[in-house]
Amino acid sequence: MDQDRTRRHFLKLSTLGVAASVAADALPAFAGSTPAKAAPPESLALWVTHADKRFAPAPPVAWRPATGAPAADAILLDPQTKFQEILGFGAAFTDAACYMFNQLAAPAREQLFHELFYPGEMGLSVGRTCIGSSDYATKVYSYADEPDPELRNFSIAHDREYILPMLRLARQVNPGLFLLASPWSPPGWMKTGGSMLGGSMRRKYLPVYAHYLLKFLQAYEAEGVPVQAITTQNEVDTDQDGRMPACIWPQEYEADFVRLHFGPLLERNAMKTKIWLLDHNYNLWGRALDELEIPDMRKYANAIAWHGYVGEPEMMSRVHDAYPGVEMFWTEGGPDYTDPNYRSDWCAWSRDFTAILRNWCRCIIGWNLALDEKGRPNIGPFPCGGLLTIDSQSKEITRSGQYWAFAHYSRVIRRGARRFASHSSAADLHHAAFENPDGQRVLVVTNPGRERTVRVQSAGSVADLSLPADSLTTLLWR
Repeated sequence: MDQDRTRRHFLKLSTLGVAASVAADALPAFAGSTPAKAAPPESLALWVTHADKRFAPAPPVAWRPATGAPAADAILLDPQTKFQEILGFGAAFTDAACYMFNQLAAPAREQLFHELFYPGEMGLSVGRTCIGSSDYATKVYSYADEPDPELRNFSIAHDREYILPMLRLARQVNPGLFLLASPWSPPGWMKTGGSMLGGSMRRKYLPVYAHYLLKFLQAYEAEGVPVQAITTQNEVDTDQDGRMPACIWPQEYEADFVRLHFGPLLERNAMKTKIWLLDHNYNLWGRALDELEIPDMRKYANAIAWHGYVGEPEMMSRVHDAYPGVEMFWTEGGPDYTDPNYRSDWCAWSRDFTAILRNWCRCIIGWNLALDEKGRPNIGPFPCGGLLTIDSQSKEITRSGQYWAFAHYSRVIRRGARRFASHSSAADLHHAAFENPDGQRVLVVTNPGRERTVRVQSAGSVADLSLPADSLTTLLWR
């Protein structure tokens, strides 16, 4: 399976929620919005991204009685066969992203957050924030930079300048925002080498680090930003050659930390924050299985966080098949600002999103919500781009192909939706189907190839769907 995982203009909207077709480098006024209303019961409402259209409404397509056998490449829907419940879609509030948001004038920032997080607009409902510095930050920092085993000088003062204000604003726009927090490195003095850049965790500091993470959760809650889930280490299996905040956590360290220290500490303090394991690539599915087998592990951690840089999404299903009750979440992946297709690779991203969702993930969280035109602020070695690019001088905003892929999911699939079965013999056609809590049904179809017409069949009804070349199409009906 080909996995393309490559790591402008901002206009004031005269009417939020109005759909329009626009040039590729301009902001639509605003597409769609979408989730709003399905077509009449006998029809399917459609939104399309292709060429110069961005999540633009298309004429409804009518259902009609099915006759004869379905075509070979038809998409067959089976709403009675249900799979995982959906938590939501979003991206990361890194130090860098929050810094870029803070560069916008307050009215522009508030309007942008309305676009991104308001449930009737883009509806992003899941986010990720960093516990201390990641590689996408203005500087390297922790909440206890000097050796301090009793954590007397622990402080989140750094985050009060612009990270916490951005998180509070997003929650104000969407009170249902679910927040995951991940550390890229413990404070350097807890590690071999004494630096946040690379190295590995030292076992003797596991109890201290448990209290460090607890203090973070308690401090954020006191600031009005409760955190619903946490991972104990971003990308447990790499130190990134010491080029950025990172830390190797051997399998037995993570397991002992969760079941002997951090899990019991959260329990004693009546903290409801969930612990997600791994927070790394598909190819570490074997490690996930090994950790889940350890006694008492699932008492404290019953979920796996996945990244999509190495391996294939199908590897997640191996873990699900062994432990059907363990939840799956996709927590990192983003575009490359140097990629010439940065603004138009919506099919590549939607194809990935479909595979992620068809392999049991309950959420998709992209990497940086926003960076500048050169992928900054960035203290690391990678050319990541943001979901949005905010020009460092003009403050104009460019929306990535990943952004438009997200739109076809986040604008119509509600929290609590259940994925249901869809089938097709066409290998070059990618699709995923969902039923929202209110009974509305959603089908997202990715057509990375030629223009074609595809038949959609559900029970005794069919509809013929015209798919432009290199297009995303979202259908909504009752």
